[in-house]
Amino acid sequence: MGYVNWLMYAAGGIAVAGMALLVAFQEKLVYVPVLPGLTKAYPITPSRLRLLYEDVWLRSSDGVRLHAWFIKVFPDCRGPTILFFQENAGNIAHRLEMVRIMIQKLQCNVFMLSYRGYGASDGYPSQHGITKDAQAALDHLSQRSDIDTSRILVFGRSLGGAVGSMLAKNNPDKVAALVLENTFTSILDMAGVLLPFLKWFIGRSSSKGPKILNFLVRSPWSTIDIIGQVKQPILFFSGLQDEMVPPSHMQLLYAKAAAHNKKCIFVEFPNGMHMDTWLSGGDHYWRTIQQFLEEHVPEKDEKEPSQRDKVKSYL
Repeated sequence: MGYVNWLMYAAGGIAVAGMALLVAFQEKLVYVPVLPGLTKAYPITPSRLRLLYEDVWLRSSDGVRLHAWFIKVFPDCRGPTILFFQENAGNIAHRLEMVRIMIQKLQCNVFMLSYRGYGASDGYPSQHGITKDAQAALDHLSQRSDIDTSRILVFGRSLGGAVGSMLAKNNPDKVAALVLENTFTSILDMAGVLLPFLKWFIGRSSSKGPKILNFLVRSPWSTIDIIGQVKQPILFFSGLQDEMVPPSHMQLLYAKAAAHNKKCIFVEFPNGMHMDTWLSGGDHYWRTIQQFLEEHVPEKDEKEPSQRDKVKSYL
């Protein structure tokens, strides 16, 4: 019995030590500003892809200095403006090829924010801080005179979807619509996906286990509790081959939103993985967004030349 007791105490000690490490270093597990083998600096800028852009420097409400790129398809573009929130790993430069195609296909402006601790932005990432960063970006866009501020659409992928949902919920008068792609229900649920033994200690109350460690999670990003409060139109994109976030998370988010919001659209991409749904989706992916924009973020003055006509004349 002494040997068995010793094993039990040892296993318990290892489990407690492991959980203590997870709690202490959770931000390093949740946020990955630097990809392995690379530096925090941007590997390229929009100019490398011949994109017309502006370096934007902001201050969040708690004083953290933030960096962003504001990219236009042409100088006087008054089309929709997409406020893009990236995935967890790397920085905004790693999304430039996708944004280049987005601008080309949708004839839109794109504002790319570096969360605190990412890219050239100062500070250290946290849910509380990134929420402030997103608000600073939206406030900046809302005050610009060179865009149509009634046509701001928030687009979030993965972690960015959690950020975008919170922002849209808090700003129904400033955000016209929301697009979510491969977003998780919450970090609490993702803990059990990435480390299965944690699902007994961390997660939503509707799943199995006592969930005694939920209160220790500093960045829960509980999108499932936010999405039902978003009043704007929402487009959900789900890659069915997502190797990081189970596609069931997107289905749950859609069900929660659609129960309260009749302007929700859910689209699945059979070959879409976590990072490449935009690529594997091909023309169908971009046509769906274009139709969503035309329906929910339309041009106001039909007498004016369309954005497509303006692009053709500019090119």
